[in-house]
Amino acid sequence: MTLETLLFETKGHVAVITINRPPANTWNLAAMLDFEKALDIIEQDANLRVVVLTGAGNKCFSAGYDVSDAANAAQTGPKGRELFRRVDRFAKPVIAAINGHALGGGLELALCCHFRLLVDSPKLQIGLTELNLGIIPGWGGTQRLMRVVGRAKALDMILFSKRLSAAEAYQIGLANQLSAPEKLMADTLNFAETLAMRPPMAVASVLKAMSAGIYEGIDQGLVVESEGSQVVANSRDAIEGFTAFLEKRAPIFKGE
Repeated sequence: MTLETLLFETKGHVAVITINRPPANTWNLAAMLDFEKALDIIEQDANLRVVVLTGAGNKCFSAGYDVSDAANAAQTGPKGRELFRRVDRFAKPVIAAINGHALGGGLELALCCHFRLLVDSPKLQIGLTELNLGIIPGWGGTQRLMRVVGRAKALDMILFSKRLSAAEAYQIGLANQLSAPEKLMADTLNFAETLAMRPPMAVASVLKAMSAGIYEGIDQGLVVESEGSQVVANSRDAIEGFTAFLEKRAPIFKGE
């Protein structure tokens, strides 16, 4: 697939999307539309089980909205909210390999991902800095940052436009792990490949149940959990899991 603003490649069961607008990897309307195409392909391809998002170069994961694309703001803003919500509710795990600064909409995207691996660089900055411009995070940051780090810390970061170091971000739970610059992608792909070996139907069911609980409340989350439990109980993967356990070997899940 050829895209104007993103790089898209597959490595076994893993899809890797690279925001290819260095040095800042900002988001304009064209990037949003390319991102939508990539998500469509991944969603429809049963062979792809895990998604990795990263940025081109080594300066920025993403610095957020491209202010030079202001002429398309009426379309880009709503499209960003739609797509970032879609990532947050994606039924396949999404991992952010944060290779540089994640500011504004860039951090908002990372917050949508199920896992975040962060480059351990002393120069890296993480933050929702929109209030410096007299605006607020508009792609879900007010909700998702609070969900990850708690209300008080989220308010402190957003209202004062604070920029955190990699170590500070890791300490408050914004990242699952830190990686040396030369190891970030290798660590991320190893993480993704390990995750891809988990039973795909069960993984999707867990993600859907958690998503329902967050967006629709715990009662609906429990309903979706129950539905998912019934589906996976009758799957071939469940038979394989129990068989492998009894045979004392590693299971081979096929998503069936």
